[in-house]
Amino acid sequence: MIEIGIIGGAGYTAGELIRLVIHHPKIKIKNIVSKSHTGELIYVIHQDLLGEIEIKNIKFSHDLSKEIDVVFLCSGHGKSREELYHISENIKVIDLSQDFRIKIQSIFNNRNFVYGLPEFQKETIKKSNNIANPGCFSTAILLAILPLAKNQFLKKDIHISAITGSTGTGRKLTDINHFSWRNNNISTYKIFKHQHLKEIKQTIHQVQNNFDSRIYFVPYRGNFSRGIITTLYTYSILSLNRIKEIYKEYYKNHPFVNISDVNIDIKQVINTNKCILYLIKEEDQLIVISIIDNLIKGASGQAIQNMNLMFGLDETCGLRLKSVRF
Repeated sequence: MIEIGIIGGAGYTAGELIRLVIHHPKIKIKNIVSKSHTGELIYVIHQDLLGEIEIKNIKFSHDLSKEIDVVFLCSGHGKSREELYHISENIKVIDLSQDFRIKIQSIFNNRNFVYGLPEFQKETIKKSNNIANPGCFSTAILLAILPLAKNQFLKKDIHISAITGSTGTGRKLTDINHFSWRNNNISTYKIFKHQHLKEIKQTIHQVQNNFDSRIYFVPYRGNFSRGIITTLYTYSILSLNRIKEIYKEYYKNHPFVNISDVNIDIKQVINTNKCILYLIKEEDQLIVISIIDNLIKGASGQAIQNMNLMFGLDETCGLRLKSVRF
């Protein structure tokens, strides 16, 4: 069994991670750290876990056990480096913050973090001990773009709009995730300046290094709790049939990405590690719609997928999840 630890155990991302790993056949939870809830039972904070016998008597710890194989860092952006000072170099690390995603920031002491998008560099992840889990928007957007970049077919600017649920802002109560503000409401934010653009551009340039056009990204806050739907369009002279062939070929060995022949909606992926893509062609514009669950494929599920690869397991192990459609 793979013994794991989780740091930052009280947040949404950690809650989803716990929910998934308690039923993973190859994982045993050693301890879950939360300095703000030390000594409290896990299910008191994550109330959806009440009755799960695997964690019935587990309480939040103040410190991480040294007898683990891998730790998941869920403490939030800007906090992972501080945590790593106290973690043995023999322990593998999967960081769910943005701290190590950009190459110039990816080395810490003797740890070299690899960008953990399996559909981008699965073989590299298999050989790595330290993973920087991608951002949720980045995952949805890159999975919509990578087949084009791989074939050097990105020729002009890329225009993107994407809307995410309130869980994307974390568990801590703020003005923008308060029910009274979110309900019956929608807003844009960080237009053309979202932090995930850096990792999106970095990854595209690694695949198609001659891409020098602009990426225009408009993110939206939605009035629902979870999920991301992304719509992007860019110039293409290829026929729709040819584009579909390219996408299906690229993803033929990636079990969590599916191409739909009909229009898609967020509920198809909620509670799953799937990404579903829908391709349309209007004149010389290719339109790609991409949907994921921001807490699973955009965070905790992808972290487990990376762990599976790092330990030589089937990448779908513990992640064969059906959507909650109604």
